[in-house]
Amino acid sequence: MVVVVVVVVVVVVVVLVVVVVVVVVVVVVVMVVMVVVVVVVVVVVVVVVVVEVVVVVVAVAVAVEGAGAGAVAAAVAAAVAAAVAAAEEEEAAAAEAAAEAAAAIAAEAVAEAAVAAVAAAAVVVVVVVVVVVVVVVVVAAVVVVVVVVVVVVVVVVVVVVVVVVVVAVVVVVVVVVVVVVVVVVVVVEVVIVVLVVVVVVVVVVVVVVVVVVVEEVVVVVVVVVVVVVVVVVVVVVVVVVVVVVVVVEVVVVVVVVVVVVVVFVVVVVL
Repeated sequence: MVVVVVVVVVVVVVVLVVVVVVVVVVVVVVMVVMVVVVVVVVVVVVVVVVVEVVVVVVAVAVAVEGAGAGAVAAAVAAAVAAAVAAAEEEEAAAAEAAAEAAAAIAAEAVAEAAVAAVAAAAVVVVVVVVVVVVVVVVVAAVVVVVVVVVVVVVVVVVVVVVVVVVVAVVVVVVVVVVVVVVVVVVVVEVVIVVLVVVVVVVVVVVVVVVVVVVEEVVVVVVVVVVVVVVVVVVVVVVVVVVVVVVVVEVVVVVVVVVVVVVVFVVVVVL
């Protein structure tokens, strides 16, 4: 019985330790996967930001180039138109006025192109700042989530280990108590049996001696009556002792079962 209980306790402790180790390994693997996912997300965000900046810069360059080309084309067309008008009218004043108008148109086109370039550059700066702020916020949020998850996992692992240790200690204490109770009951039963045997042997020896020494019938009858009474008393005492021992064993078993159930319920509730 004791060997079976010890084997069961050892098996339970080993299973609990294996479960704790498996939980810790799973937690470590999950943490590594989370870190890899975070790194991949950051890399993807950085690549997207770079692509967006490149696209915006190219668009601005194309817009500026188009604006400049349009301004130059407009200036050239205006100059050609002015030259043709001057040649047709052959008037110096008109040619001069046309040239001044062409120069004004060209200056206005260049100014518009410069304003467009400045506006595009401002848009690029705003977009870059917004993207950088978004990236920083996303990375900070991911880091906070990872830290919270790690803390929660560590707390859960610690609680599981503490519960396992408490359960193991309670099981060992219960086993020790049961073993001690069983040993005490066995010793008491052995002592009772030895005492009963000794009393019976002594009574039998006394009866034999009395019968051999005293040959009178009356004395023999009296001795027989005494022996019968003694035997009846011994039997009654033995029966009472056995009943008491059985009651004690039943009470001990009930108490042990109640203690084990209460400890198990307390551990489960905790």
